[in-house]
Amino acid sequence: MGIFKKGSKAYSIFNLKCPRCQEGELFESGSFSFNKPFDMHKECPECNLNYMPEPGYYYGAMFISYIFMGWFCIGFVAFFHWVLGWSTAASFGLLIGVCAIFFVSIFRLARSIWISINTKYDPGKAKA
Repeated sequence: MGIFKKGSKAYSIFNLKCPRCQEGELFESGSFSFNKPFDMHKECPECNLNYMPEPGYYYGAMFISYIFMGWFCIGFVAFFHWVLGWSTAASFGLLIGVCAIFFVSIFRLARSIWISINTKYDPGKAKA
């Protein structure tokens, strides 16, 4: 089984699918839609997995996002400043632009990672 094929954690994380059945969508709109970009379904439309099991459930996703973005920002600015020789202001300016563009994607990815950590794949749970 490949790392990005159905049945793997990476499949549900990067395709923003339900981690239990890997068929239902996690979010109400597409990744590049500006119409309700942060709204998740209450439960999986295919297997009825509850996406909101308790208040504050996605608090851990905030830490995943924070750690990822912290290392990304350090590496990004270091690369543009020291390797390409850009000024510090230009490096940070580009970083702010990149972060603004990919903010929704990072938010969704962190939530997908968090729910996938806590849910096991079960192909038998999908509706027939």
